[in-house]
Amino acid sequence: MTADSKVRPANAWDDEAPDSVPVPPWDAQQVQALLARERPLSPWRVVASQAVVGGLLALAWWLLGSAPAQQVRSTVWGAAAVVLPHALMAWGLRRQAVQAQAALLTFLVWELIKVGLAVVILVAAARLVRDLSWPALLVALIACLKVHLGAWWWLSRAVRQTN
Repeated sequence: MTADSKVRPANAWDDEAPDSVPVPPWDAQQVQALLARERPLSPWRVVASQAVVGGLLALAWWLLGSAPAQQVRSTVWGAAAVVLPHALMAWGLRRQAVQAQAALLTFLVWELIKVGLAVVILVAAARLVRDLSWPALLVALIACLKVHLGAWWWLSRAVRQTN
């Protein structure tokens, strides 16, 4: 059997393949119905949720910790390393860009600023806080970061219920 005699499988990218059926554009009523059904998640609600999680962890360390003052101080630094950069990014992204390229560039610049500020806060905590409790700091840091996953889960759950 030669290479020429082999049957080529159908390729979805062939020019000879039939084109898909075009999707008609939405009218204004359909867009309004979608916007009414799918409420966007405010970044400020995510930042507030992160702050609440940080506060609850600080309260837990204060009530249950072996060295409460040290652990609460470390928890506040860990939560601040997440909450403050996210709040700054939410503030920076408050305006909508007209073009997709501008929106992407704006997002990337603010993401870079957010990561840089988080690193600065963590380095400052390591240098300035005497008797830093690394477990308390890391627990607060990870817990506050996981608020995004909770928000993503909550949104996907709400979308599944409306569809």
